[in-house]
Amino acid sequence: MSGLGTLLRQRFRRDRIQLLVWVLGFAALASVGHSAVSQSYGTPKDRAGVIVLLEQTPSVLVLRGTPQGTQSDAFQFMLLFAFLGVLIGLMATFLAVRHTRGDEEQGRAELIESTPAGRITPLVATALEGVIAVAVIALVNTGGFLLYGADAGGAVLAGLALASVGGCFLGIGLLAAQVMRTSRGANGLAAALVAAAYMVRGIGDATGTVDVDDPLSMTAGWVSWLSPIGWGQRTSPFSDPTVWPALLGLALGAIAFAGALALRTSRDIDSSIIGERAGRAHARPSLAGPIALVWRQLRNPTIGWLVAAVLFGLLVGSLSETLTGNAPADVKQNLGDTVGSIAGPNAHGDLVDLFIVAMFSMIGAIAAVCAVQSVARARQDEANGTAEIVLSTAVSRIRWFVAYLVIAVASTVLVVGVAVLGAIAGASGAGAPSGTVTTITSAALAQLPAVFLLLALVALVFAIVPRLTIGLGWTLLLLAIFIGQFGGLFGLPEWARDLSPFSHTPIVTEANADWGSAWLMLGLAVVVAAASVLLVRRRDVALGG
Repeated sequence: MSGLGTLLRQRFRRDRIQLLVWVLGFAALASVGHSAVSQSYGTPKDRAGVIVLLEQTPSVLVLRGTPQGTQSDAFQFMLLFAFLGVLIGLMATFLAVRHTRGDEEQGRAELIESTPAGRITPLVATALEGVIAVAVIALVNTGGFLLYGADAGGAVLAGLALASVGGCFLGIGLLAAQVMRTSRGANGLAAALVAAAYMVRGIGDATGTVDVDDPLSMTAGWVSWLSPIGWGQRTSPFSDPTVWPALLGLALGAIAFAGALALRTSRDIDSSIIGERAGRAHARPSLAGPIALVWRQLRNPTIGWLVAAVLFGLLVGSLSETLTGNAPADVKQNLGDTVGSIAGPNAHGDLVDLFIVAMFSMIGAIAAVCAVQSVARARQDEANGTAEIVLSTAVSRIRWFVAYLVIAVASTVLVVGVAVLGAIAGASGAGAPSGTVTTITSAALAQLPAVFLLLALVALVFAIVPRLTIGLGWTLLLLAIFIGQFGGLFGLPEWARDLSPFSHTPIVTEANADWGSAWLMLGLAVVVAAASVLLVRRRDVALGG
């Protein structure tokens, strides 16, 4: 363990800005969650009404959690925990891969291993940094509950539940870095596991049962036991406190860390369990241009997002008709208001249409992630020096950067397109009326301008402050998704919701939808993207992290 303290300080210094942003973000979410419950669902009667709606329409529980009574803290835990679990899971996996597989790609790991620190100490230092970061965020979450008068025991258990999810995916991220050959592959595998945990948890919640003794509480289905996020929810800190499900996540994280430690001890530097395929002796003619080269680099993660989009589309289509059950008219009206808050500002209309629009806003978020990863890849290529090699040929800076934007736009259209096909297939299988196809198509098209504008803004960040592209770009994306998709549900003021492009997507549930905002965002996206291309042409290549 020689040099452990030095390596740990080096990691915190390198990540100081990103970690600060994450901590402040979780603190803001804790405050927003409490304000939302207080303002939008201020009385136990209001919260009981929402819970009844959720119990009668299990498909909506895919996005939330299982109700655990009308207590305000329990209600806030139900609304936010799954989303917080995804965020802390992504933070932990990105941190783990950045300092392990990422350092091997950059050559930093080889330099460190030539010192007395050896090959194990850097991995332990990364794990310690991740544990401390997860613990601080868990304390912030606990403090948020305590600040607003929550039960101390429940607040501590809520923090432990969040820490268990973060610790679990920290270990998984460290293990993925040993298994995959590149940091891109390791991040893709770890992020896919986080997304899978969220969806499996959602299926478990949707198939849950109402408790006999307490009709305002539910027990999630057995499927949720397959998800670390589901384990965290099972702690029920403010209704039926149970510690041991949180320990499952910590145990899985420890096992994954032990596996990563064993693999790192036995493998050579820059090797992996899943090896990279041997390249061709000569490149295909199709790789003669920069666009083909960028597609080759981003092909595998894009295929992953396409699979996720088509599966989510199938889920949306098949669940949409479950909203037209035997619930009373007033229940459907209240549920329409709740779903409409996710669909967009002042959204109203048929309940099934509102549900489809709300769910396609999530598909828009998936498409945005796929688009932003293209700009992030451009930054990685520039920082690693591979872009400089390409630019030393006849390829100009404009052609080089435009290639990433072209692939980002094409990937976005593909993700939304396969989601539409999946949703139509799912709706047809569920016996949906023919008009549902029009709603699905319109809801999908409405997401594209917002995604393109967000892509252009991240491209502008790359052009102006390239070294902040990855951290600031993903931060902008997460803020845009949260504000746009959940701002109405959490009662954010209108000026705050206007900051997200997703808040300005057309409300296609109306008879004569206004597409003016979509055209405006599309025009702004073209202008901002063009400005970013020109700025990239005029600045120097920014090497290094």
